[in-house]
Amino acid sequence: MAESVDRDANHALRARFDEVYGDYRRLRSGLDELQGRLAEVRVTERSEDGRVTAIAGPRGEVISVELHPSVFHDRDAKALSRQITATVHRASAAAVAATQELVAGYLPAGSGASDFLRTGDFGSLLGRADAVLRRSE
Repeated sequence: MAESVDRDANHALRARFDEVYGDYRRLRSGLDELQGRLAEVRVTERSEDGRVTAIAGPRGEVISVELHPSVFHDRDAKALSRQITATVHRASAAAVAATQELVAGYLPAGSGASDFLRTGDFGSLLGRADAVLRRSE
């Protein structure tokens, strides 16, 4: 009887290993493609009046800010500053969201890393490990 239980447990463990290894191979094989696609991420945002344009890269970094010549006719530097800041923030947030969506497409659904990208919750990275440890205690 014990021998049968051990075989069943080994079969289940082997099946789980094969599943995890398959996920890893899919992730690894797509890594070069993902890196190329990430390098191309550019998000452009414009202010409501179109006088400010901000372009952000995959990590939300500002690549460029362009100002329409008409901004120099308006002498309200504080308003222009707020407009530039708001436009840059929108571009940055949209670029980060685009990157998260792109990377999540390469991760197994429901994985801790996928959840972390979406929520920023570090607990999700260790959620599966925490659950296993709780069961073993």
